[in-house]
Amino acid sequence: MGEQETRSGQQNSTPGLPMGHIGNVRISRLICGGNLIIGSAHDRDLLYIPALMRHYFTDRKIMETWQLCEEVGINTMIGPVNSPYAFGEDPTLRVYKRYRDELGGRIQWIAQTYPKTFDLTGSIQTAIDNGAVGAFVHGGIGDNWVKNNRVDLLARAIEFIRRNGLIAGCACHDIRVPMALEEAGVEVDFYMKTFHDDNYWSAMPKEKRLDHASSPNDNMWCLRPEETMEFMRTVKKSWIAFKVLAAGAIHPREGFKFAFENGADFINVGMFDFQVREDAIIARNILDEVSRQRRPRPWVG
Repeated sequence: MGEQETRSGQQNSTPGLPMGHIGNVRISRLICGGNLIIGSAHDRDLLYIPALMRHYFTDRKIMETWQLCEEVGINTMIGPVNSPYAFGEDPTLRVYKRYRDELGGRIQWIAQTYPKTFDLTGSIQTAIDNGAVGAFVHGGIGDNWVKNNRVDLLARAIEFIRRNGLIAGCACHDIRVPMALEEAGVEVDFYMKTFHDDNYWSAMPKEKRLDHASSPNDNMWCLRPEETMEFMRTVKKSWIAFKVLAAGAIHPREGFKFAFENGADFINVGMFDFQVREDAIIARNILDEVSRQRRPRPWVG
């Protein structure tokens, strides 16, 4: 890749992205997210956005985006298994198969799964059968089961993932989820926890933040970043931070820096095709800068 200047004013001509490991899986520090391709853009009250996302992200456009990811060194994407939150049909499984079969794509897939109390393993088994290298429990499910004292269900779902040879994790918006899993001694390989600063104009004022999960106004996903930062320093499992840009409210220059400087090992970021190369450059520059510092939380993975 030739030398390019980003919106941050930085330049970088070094190809590739720094990598880490979760278990035996080598993963780029920047991971491609999957919400946009299913029409889930956290668009607040803009009713036309889900349809716009699905019209933009045709099968071909999704594959082109993954190709661009691979070109800049992003070797992993996170996508759902038949998401109930998709606008219409969830295209992830179909397009991932096409990408591998038709284009020889090699991007790795970590699957977002949706276990149910009456079917803990069905969604996970679909991920296994379709080539995922890892799987995790959806964040809303993680939040809900911990809130209702059902850590046992999370433990059983995670154990099933690990038993089938995939790296296993749990996502959440509520820091009480990793707290509960750590206390119970559940063997997870990674946590996915929302993490972003609150320095953007639509963030909920601190005096109105009533709980530990996410804002009911769909405008904030880490209500207490300082609490997340403090607890995750005690955790010796890999941490994939997500919503690091507060669903597009924070520039990557600030969001990536905040996440990596304050403890995240990897970041999961939804990207349009025209953002991929720039995001990779920004991430690479920030990781290079952070590597010369002493982080409050040591790298895990």
